[in-house]
Amino acid sequence: MLMIRLQRRGKKHQASYRLVVGEKRSKLKGKQLEFLGWHNPHKDTSSFDKERISYWLKSGAQMSGAVNNLLLKNKIIEGKKIAVHKKAKKTKEGVAELKA
Repeated sequence: MLMIRLQRRGKKHQASYRLVVGEKRSKLKGKQLEFLGWHNPHKDTSSFDKERISYWLKSGAQMSGAVNNLLLKNKIIEGKKIAVHKKAKKTKEGVAELKA
């Protein structure tokens, strides 16, 4: 399955991100199919290729939650935001209790 996601670039504490499309199971640092744009959260600047993003979405590529929210913010796609926060792990009774 193809996935549109953010690839972290830049130095320590100076992260910038590339918007890339690639196989979901492949390593994010590895080779990707296509570079679709970039985003710098420190300066809140970004540039995206709208035509190629719409092409990949029509071809069946899925977006990560962060990419979906970023593209909504920049008015490239329409829809609802997706909650991206990590969910707490479910615990069984007795497992969460502290051992004396």
